[in-house]
Amino acid sequence: MSRNAEVAGLLEEYADLLEAQDVEYKPNTYRRAAENVRDHPGAVEELAAEGEDAVADISGVGDAIASKIVEYVKTGSIEELEAEREALPVDMAELTSVEGVGPKTVGRLYGALGVRTLDDLEDAARAGDIREVSGFGATTEQNILDGIPFARQAQERELLGDARPAAEDVLEFLAGVDAVERVDVAGSLRRWKPTIGDVDVLAASGDGAAVGEALADWERVDEVLDQGETKTSVRVDGQRVDLRVVVEAEFGAALQYFTGSKAHNVELRDDAVDRGLKVNEYGVFDLSEVDEEDEGQRVGELLASETEEEVYDAVGLPWIPPELREHRGELAAAADGDLPDLVAVEDVRGDLHTHTEWSDGALSVANLAAGAAEFGHDYLCVSDHATGPGIVSETGLSDADLREQAETIERVREDTDLTVFHGVEANVDADGNVGAVSDDVLADLDLVVASPHSGLGDDGGDQTERLIRAVEHPHVDVLGHPSGRLINQRPAMEFDPRELAEAAAAAGTALEVNSNPHRLDLWGSAVQAAVEAGATIAVNTDAHAATEFENVEYGVHTARRGWAEAGDVLNARDAAGVREFLDS
Repeated sequence: MSRNAEVAGLLEEYADLLEAQDVEYKPNTYRRAAENVRDHPGAVEELAAEGEDAVADISGVGDAIASKIVEYVKTGSIEELEAEREALPVDMAELTSVEGVGPKTVGRLYGALGVRTLDDLEDAARAGDIREVSGFGATTEQNILDGIPFARQAQERELLGDARPAAEDVLEFLAGVDAVERVDVAGSLRRWKPTIGDVDVLAASGDGAAVGEALADWERVDEVLDQGETKTSVRVDGQRVDLRVVVEAEFGAALQYFTGSKAHNVELRDDAVDRGLKVNEYGVFDLSEVDEEDEGQRVGELLASETEEEVYDAVGLPWIPPELREHRGELAAAADGDLPDLVAVEDVRGDLHTHTEWSDGALSVANLAAGAAEFGHDYLCVSDHATGPGIVSETGLSDADLREQAETIERVREDTDLTVFHGVEANVDADGNVGAVSDDVLADLDLVVASPHSGLGDDGGDQTERLIRAVEHPHVDVLGHPSGRLINQRPAMEFDPRELAEAAAAAGTALEVNSNPHRLDLWGSAVQAAVEAGATIAVNTDAHAATEFENVEYGVHTARRGWAEAGDVLNARDAAGVREFLDS
């Protein structure tokens, strides 16, 4: 994978350090650039090798930031960032993980008390020193002290697969509150990002206090963090839930605003300004008749606010699906009428990567097939692990095992209307070889998934060629979870998504979006690179039990984040279409 995330992290750190020292405007500029660098489908280090002008082609990256990126790629450091670190030598990420402590608070506490680390912060709070700093007080000090234990335990963001079910429960509860007229999730959760910070929920009501009180009194709430007429924050099963309440007439504008992303909203606001309009959380306003001295969020003629569709229409655009709102060209596509017709969960007709008790799954072939049929699938591929490096060796299948399994699958086929493909998941070794299964067995199988399981972090270097060699293997049909990442547990293997996608398209090999919430691999920007290259996507669950077929929604929404349409997805085809792809 590229160094985009690494560079983005540095830009975000620089923004925090500037904000901590009360620098205006520049922090937001750097944060926007960081988000665009992180999501850029190409490798930022390759652009840096071409020069500052190439880096500046990334949206939101100006000449000054491009210069810093090139400096870092070439030298391993940024002189101005090092100077800011020296001026404010704090562990910014650690300190700001405490609820209510932002960069400006960090800067003030460092200046007044020399607080540099979470331990320093805790010591100062316990000693009663924070309350003596101007602008703070005993309540703030206690809130900081109360938040430190949780900050120590929750440095990492929550998995989408953990947060989404909790959010659905919150929505169901609030929908049953009499005072609630409309309710939906917002933020990164509504955009289906792989990890989220807080569960953001937006409700429409004429009685915000009653809604906040109802949530605070819900039996599932572990702790009430804040309660008011327009915002209530609680913890549900350890997950922070932030509820905002708006009047129904402004629900659409608020939903658009609080869904984000920030970069998407900035571009939308900038485009609106060019039209003489203002877009904010209260609506879209025509400013043509507004005097310069007039101020206020609702100044101007209100054009739209009730629904998101009306908000986008007021600025001359069709509604943009939340998954696309990542500032990767969606506004230009919308303006040109080129938004994709995104794949939907109901488009997926089968699963091409699953496991049974023959390797490390929980069910027999027959029971897994029955579960797939009950779920609504038309077909299923049993692709148990072959033995080899990175696999639970004692459960991996040998050539003989695979031939024996073929007989079992044939018997299952006789007893079900479900089309059952016989496949295998083989390991991609460090050199890109598909090991542990002989070529004649691979040739006899319906489908071969090749996945990296070992050597994922070798030298921390680019492993694009390794994956390209795998997709070019004559018997490989699908490259499974290409980066090998486990979110919050193991980083993604480094490779160039665009180069891999081009090779996969040329070879006729599908690239997997693994729907397991711990993987979601490929991810949005990498899927977009694949779609643009003409590669085929396979949205699979890697199911080890029938209940895991439900994870397909996470894979589909991840594919949607990459602009994938049903025509891009292999298992949106019927069984005959899949077989045609495999035979081609």
